[in-house]
Amino acid sequence: MLIPQQFVGQFRRKRLLIALVIAALVLILTLTFRYIEEKSRIEQQSLNFASRAIERFDRMFSPLDVSANNTLGLVGVPCAQVRYPLIEKISSLQTVRTILLVQDDSIYCSSIYGPRNISFSQTYPELAINNQRMILTTDNYLLKGSPVLLLWTPKSLDNRDGLLQVINVELMTNYLLEPQLPWVERAIFNVGGQSLEYGNPLIEETEPSEDEVAFDQASLRYPYSITLYGPSPARLALHTLPSQLPLAVLLSLLMGYIVWLATANRMSLSWQISYGITANEFMVYCQPLINAKSGECDGMELLLRWHNARQGWVAPDVFIPLAERQNLIAPLTRFVLAKVVDELPNLPQCSSFHIAINVAASHFRDRAIVEDLQSIWWPANPLPKLVVELTERDALPVIDQSVVSQLHEIGVRLAIDDFGTGHSSLAYLKDLKPDVLKIDKIFTAAIGTDAINATVTDMVISLAQRLNIALVAEGVETAEQAHYLRERGVDHLQGYYYARPMPIEDFPVWLEQHQAHLRA
Repeated sequence: MLIPQQFVGQFRRKRLLIALVIAALVLILTLTFRYIEEKSRIEQQSLNFASRAIERFDRMFSPLDVSANNTLGLVGVPCAQVRYPLIEKISSLQTVRTILLVQDDSIYCSSIYGPRNISFSQTYPELAINNQRMILTTDNYLLKGSPVLLLWTPKSLDNRDGLLQVINVELMTNYLLEPQLPWVERAIFNVGGQSLEYGNPLIEETEPSEDEVAFDQASLRYPYSITLYGPSPARLALHTLPSQLPLAVLLSLLMGYIVWLATANRMSLSWQISYGITANEFMVYCQPLINAKSGECDGMELLLRWHNARQGWVAPDVFIPLAERQNLIAPLTRFVLAKVVDELPNLPQCSSFHIAINVAASHFRDRAIVEDLQSIWWPANPLPKLVVELTERDALPVIDQSVVSQLHEIGVRLAIDDFGTGHSSLAYLKDLKPDVLKIDKIFTAAIGTDAINATVTDMVISLAQRLNIALVAEGVETAEQAHYLRERGVDHLQGYYYARPMPIEDFPVWLEQHQAHLRA
């Protein structure tokens, strides 16, 4: 059975566990959020890099496109007349190596070499036949083997006439595709299935390595695309997590501390008891009191039971002392009074029947018990007599003796519970003037086994009889004990021998069965 300190310790451990769990969740969620955020940032960096590169390439191609359209009028003019205007065009465009004029499927003029006679469709079938506007190839004339980009601007729909610009694409890629570590390690310019990587003068296919991922983005204006190779954003994000750990740990500790403080009330016993009252976790039980002479049941003791949603059944010797310590015993007593008032119509309606209720000494302060009886008990006009049982583990302050007197004046009988086990003294009998003494079950259990305790029992019985105080023996479990106490004049018997504690709602059925058994 749990002791109060252990019970409180359980609440503290649960508070600590909840705080640690919340702190761990905050740590995990913070790192997860930072991971997702960093991964998204890295992906966005790659996207921004590709978008900026395409935007810059488009800006480079746009004046070339405009210039080509403006120069189409020179197609068909003899090469000797247009060569020098073409050279001027090249000097102003900077990125263009040469301009070729095509007429009737023949390259007839070059800005560098002058008149030419080369078949356009045989040399560049992709442009002449496949209707491509761009191809990535190598220079076979000026700087042999160097990568160039051919930009074709047709004058006719059959692609037999037009203007061909040879662009220094290596210069453009070196200028516009410089990788940005760590998220971009390699940048590739793609046209028609051919690729040119930054820093590599060769046109060749490219593939990502095992630890790289590819990101592609195409231009919406021109037939080319950009491919980026780099580490996985997930891997890069993971590498940044250690730097996020101090802040995440600090935040998790802060949240754990906040939860620890926030649960102080909710996880405290006072909160649990208060919640238990409103949530109907507490139940009123009763145990019959049997008249030793007649065997009739002419009273009951009200008992409080608690079934906590988290702890299960909590023993009274655990929660009662804790409730007293938290100043919550009075609300529990009011709960019991209200419950028995609701059940009064189902209980025997006679003045010889008495109902005993346990009241803590603290409830006697400032006339609290008197006021509660006046507001809860007396308005019901009960016929059964009320007996207030005062447990001896608490000593009554002297100032509260006036309250005891008031209880006697209004007809409430006073009983000392567990007599002989707590703060009992003969002064109690003098100052409190109790109407009933309840013999503790440890003395009842000693009958026939323990000579010393049996002697004490006999002395208590004798003392009560001399002072004309009624006696109730608790813990009667055998016929031998019942016979012993009956022979010595004990007035009422209580214990498992007659009935176990039961919900107060079940008492009428038990009483009917008990009376039928007596008549049989």
